[in-house]
Amino acid sequence: MPFGDLPARLATVRDALERARQRGGHGQAVAIVAVTKTYGADAPNAAWQAGVRDAGENRVQEAVAKMAAVEVPIHWHLIGHLQRNKVKLLDGFHLVHSMDSPRLADALSAYGTARGTPLDVLVQVNVSGEDTKGGYDAGSLEREGERLRGLTGLVVRGVMTMAPFDADVSTLHRVFTDARTCRSMLRDAGHPATELSMGMSGDYEIAVEEGATLVRLGTILFGARPA
Repeated sequence: MPFGDLPARLATVRDALERARQRGGHGQAVAIVAVTKTYGADAPNAAWQAGVRDAGENRVQEAVAKMAAVEVPIHWHLIGHLQRNKVKLLDGFHLVHSMDSPRLADALSAYGTARGTPLDVLVQVNVSGEDTKGGYDAGSLEREGERLRGLTGLVVRGVMTMAPFDADVSTLHRVFTDARTCRSMLRDAGHPATELSMGMSGDYEIAVEEGATLVRLGTILFGARPA
């Protein structure tokens, strides 16, 4: 059976996640988003059978094709960069994690308004300051948080961030703490910002210690990605 070891891998992850949650002391519920990018439709099916209710994809078109082959009612998350001309393909997504610019925010809101149902989104923040990563910096977020309240075609549910690939433990704590501060800024601006999407296979325990509510896990669940 494809991914036959997934239940055992998932049990190990859940145990580690719970220990991290207790260490952090934030009291949050934490959901696993199984990152199924580049795997076939058997990955989200296996995740669902193992008890995971959320799947993450990086590319809209790959995700839409996969959705057509998956029969289980899993919640789809877009976790990768989104081009504005792909916004029209978002109907099947439960949550967009990667709203990374004012121009994209405007496009998402326009689409949500046109379809008659606001889009649930996370604001992507670049708190590590890496040039290779997109997202809002903390300095611009307070101003943008106020502006976003006027965009009625979207609902800001929280923030998403990515830590540097080679970050040490102290840097991870700092990046994830700064992301939590950004979420507080959005709450203060009047948004229902409860979600904190951060942490991947290599750093999810520290992310949970710092308050993550959504962790994005791929290889730790499914093994090496197809070549």
